[in-house]
Amino acid sequence: MKFLDQAKVYVKSGWGGPGCVSFRREAYVEFGGPDGGDGGDGGDVWVEAVEGLNTLIDYRYQQHFKAERGLNGAGRNRTGRGGEDVVLRVPVGTQVFDEDKETLLADMTVPGQRALLAKGGIGGKGNAHFKSSRNQAPRISQPGEPGEERAIWLRLKLIADAGLVGLPNAGKSTLLSVASKAHPKIASYPFTTLHPNLGVVEMGTGNRFVLADIPGLIEGAHEGAGIGDRFLGHIERCALLVHLIDATGEDPIGAYDTVRHELDAYGAGITGKREIVVLNKLDAADAETVAELDKAFEEKIGVTPYHLSGATREGLKEVLKAIWDAVHARREEEKRLKDEAEREARGESGWTP
Repeated sequence: MKFLDQAKVYVKSGWGGPGCVSFRREAYVEFGGPDGGDGGDGGDVWVEAVEGLNTLIDYRYQQHFKAERGLNGAGRNRTGRGGEDVVLRVPVGTQVFDEDKETLLADMTVPGQRALLAKGGIGGKGNAHFKSSRNQAPRISQPGEPGEERAIWLRLKLIADAGLVGLPNAGKSTLLSVASKAHPKIASYPFTTLHPNLGVVEMGTGNRFVLADIPGLIEGAHEGAGIGDRFLGHIERCALLVHLIDATGEDPIGAYDTVRHELDAYGAGITGKREIVVLNKLDAADAETVAELDKAFEEKIGVTPYHLSGATREGLKEVLKAIWDAVHARREEEKRLKDEAEREARGESGWTP
């Protein structure tokens, strides 16, 4: 299945059905009268977040979605059937923007969440609705109201707990493959990762987190160099960033600065996230070089980076433990804030005896 994280679609809700002009005519019935029924309401267009999807590829081949119109009213006070709704099923983490790509209409972050994109038109009233003592035989009815029509953009931002960033060939895909059961493409040349990959890391009974691997960043990525920075949206929701640096590279400090510069240029609050710096490929680096890098990074960012070898798995447990601690702390904070909001909504004070 191909990966697609952005798609433009056109949606249109159904028109309401027109009301009916009808009079009761029945043998052996002395009094007749208007009995025209109302038209049915037009169908709505909804978007729904569902589990089991991680791409918007379905909307590459179908871009137009139109709900059914309401049926006409009929005699004997029969109301027309309402039009069938149309539901756009999208992966969890999809954002819905207006045509300007700036106005956020919905953020689908929870499985089963639904949002209305286009409301169907209301069905017209039949002539039975206009009957009165002064107008006992109305010959008027209402047409159905028109539906809504709009173009929208769907943008997928994968929901992960931690995101891997770094230059191409820093070992991000290797780490994802050894830490989870994911099978990303791994090769000895840059840009082997062409789209984001997700993996679930098991840390024990009931303890797990989702790790995201995005294509590597190079200098000028925010201007479109390399694959660009469009995939950075997939780590906007992460609790922390895991910055992998090739310890065998020509300039590891420069590599760190390059990636941080591209993150700053992208914005969206990414640079404010907690960061774990990891020196990778320790199996191919000499001890003296690693010691010098430790000292240089401690002077630059104030902490000593973690050590890792994706090939031999040396240092893997320590890195995953650090990631899990940060993810767990973020979850506990979110739970606390949610509990406080629920207590405030119920009008309860935070004090308990």
